Parts: sequence; C-alpha cells; structure tokens
Amino acid sequence: MGTLDGKVAIVSGSGRGIGREIALKLAGEGARVVVNDLDDDPAKETLAAIEAAGGQAVSCVGSVTGDGFAERFVQTAVDEFGGLDIIVNNAGYTWDSVIQKMTDEQWDAILDVHLKAPFRILRAAQPVISAAVKRAKDAGEPVPCRKVVNISSMAGTGGNAGQANYSSGKAGVLGLTKALSKEWGRYNVTVNAVAFGLIKTRLTEAPAGTGGTIDVQGKEIKVGVNPNLLAAMEQMVPLGRGGTPAEAAGAVYLFCIPESDYVSGQTLVCGGGFNI
Repeated sequence: MGTLDGKVAIVSGSGRGIGREIALKLAGEGARVVVNDLDDDPAKETLAAIEAAGGQAVSCVGSVTGDGFAERFVQTAVDEFGGLDIIVNNAGYTWDSVIQKMTDEQWDAILDVHLKAPFRILRAAQPVISAAVKRAKDAGEPVPCRKVVNISSMAGTGGNAGQANYSSGKAGVLGLTKALSKEWGRYNVTVNAVAFGLIKTRLTEAPAGTGGTIDVQGKEIKVGVNPNLLAAMEQMVPLGRGGTPAEAAGAVYLFCIPESDYVSGQTLVCGGGFNI
C-alpha cells in the first residue's frame, strides 16, 4: 500500500532531473502519473522506469508554453486515469545574463515557462477540479484533499545576480501560490511551493565556459556553473553540499501526502539549511 494509492498526478518537466525524480517518487507511492517533457525520448525513459518499478504512467509530450498544451496535459490525466489529484508545476530552465545584456526574448521566454505556464495549467485544471468537487457533494461523499505544488527557487525568495528574469519568474510563482491557496480552499485543494537552493542537475553540472548547453525547441542555451563558484556555494550550505534531485523530490512529496492536508499557501525552502 502506497501513501498515494488511487491518486492521479501530473508533473511537468518530468523527463529529466528533479522532475523525473518527482514522478518516480509519486509513482512509487502509488500515484498514477502523467509524465511530460519537451522531447519524446526522455519522457519514454521516465515512463519505462516507472513501469519497471510496477507503477502506472502515461506521457504527454510537448512544451508547457505551447498554445493548448495546458488543456491537453490536464485532459490526458482525465482520459487515461479518470481524474486529477496532484499538480506539480516543475518545468523550467535558466537563460542568464546581466540586465543590460538581457534581451526581451530572454525575459519573455523565462517568464513564460516559469510563471505563465503554471498559470495556464492551473486555469485548465479548475473546471475539472470544480466538477469533481460538485459530484462528490451531490453524492453526499467527502471531498478529498487535492494538492498543487509549484516549484520556485531561492532566486525567487532572495534574488540572484545575473538572473533578473528567473528571479522574477520564481518570485511570481510564490504570488500565484498564495493567491490560488485562497481561491481553491473552497475546493479542499492545498496550494504550496517548494523553493530549491543548490540542487545538482544538468543545469549546474556542466562547468561554465566549457560549451555545456541544453536544447530548448531548437535554441541552444548555455548552462553550467564555474567549478570554483560551485565549490564556494557548497561551502555556504550548512549541510556542506548541494542537494540531489531525489532529495528535491522528497520536499515536493511532503506537500502531496495526507499529513500536509492542513498546510496551504506556504513556501518550503529546500536548501540544505542555507536561507536568504
């Protein structure tokens, strides 16, 4: 018996990194998961890993910023698994620059993926959740607690030089979280955020200046952190190291379990003790 048996979850950006670990964690606890990635192969890999472990999952490939994606994502959960109980807005990437060199394209792209996409997904989910709540009430049944977990960052709680776009998007996620926690309390939905500190993913593993990039819809985006800077950052973390994607997923999981059913509108910092 898993903690999340019978639940249906959608996790954006779950083909790689933290999102993949979130999907694996939720599926491992019994949730049926809709996996998403920009590309088909990473989504298939996560799907295969879930199924190999005895879980259930389907994929919904596509960009979270694409027109109509949010509705398709939510509908996949309804069509394949009959409902929707957990929403994790995780998809995203960084495209850094100091403000005088940052283009409108950089600004818009990062705000779109980190703030507009979660807004659209939550907007698309509202009719599904509202209808499910009405059916339960009409049948005289208890309304189950549903969960939304929005992924933010310590860049959103405290800012980060060179990341005006990312910091703004992640700060906006916190505002969206607080607003929705007030709107959706009547549906018995908790809405919380997890703000990550230094988590070791492909965005940090490639040393800066060595050609490390990620492909985002045909555009090569430079990623990576200077090894000396990364070591200095780790020294500032009281636990003495960066976190793993699995540890990051554990923080998200805390907001998905029944024990957190009376916690809403909150931000959990997952940063190894480092806080700003």
